[in-house]
Amino acid sequence: MNDNSKTIVKDIAYSAVFAALIVALAFFSIPTAASVPIVLQNAAIILTGLILGPRRGTYAIILFFLLGLIGLPILAGGRPLLPALAGPTVGYLVGYLLTPFVAGIISAGATLARVRLFVFLALGGVAALLTQYGLGVAGLMLRADQSLKAALTAQIPFLPVDAAKLAAVIVIAFGVHLALPHLRGFKPVAITA
Repeated sequence: MNDNSKTIVKDIAYSAVFAALIVALAFFSIPTAASVPIVLQNAAIILTGLILGPRRGTYAIILFFLLGLIGLPILAGGRPLLPALAGPTVGYLVGYLLTPFVAGIISAGATLARVRLFVFLALGGVAALLTQYGLGVAGLMLRADQSLKAALTAQIPFLPVDAAKLAAVIVIAFGVHLALPHLRGFKPVAITA
């Protein structure tokens, strides 16, 4: 097998593993008084981009969406994709499509220098979460006929939990990159401060 074939096989394997992780987390949600559960999928999608980078991360989310398009219950609570695309959460789903690319492209500036790696992972994670929120707000405005103020206000209860999930994702991605630098193409070198 030549190097190009090995790369394609690795891309497919890594993307499939992360798509499976995202689907598996559909079945873990925390009910809230506001009837919108706290989910782990949005964090897993950011993690996918931070660990796999923009290309493999985007492959993973495309595979995730393809599974949804064939009717598998891939969304939080075991919901199918197609009805969600017609509802007020469509903006978040579009955000899901873009999130791995945003997280991956920004964090691609990282090196194995610990501080730089952590900073770029944090910047990529924050930008990805803001992408999800921004497109989610747009979806609420378009599909739920909410004003900008109402759509923004609807995000407030989720900010503390999403910030905590994001912090965990950044720490996990940081640890993974230190342990497995080849996932992003880092050459094996000594880790610096």
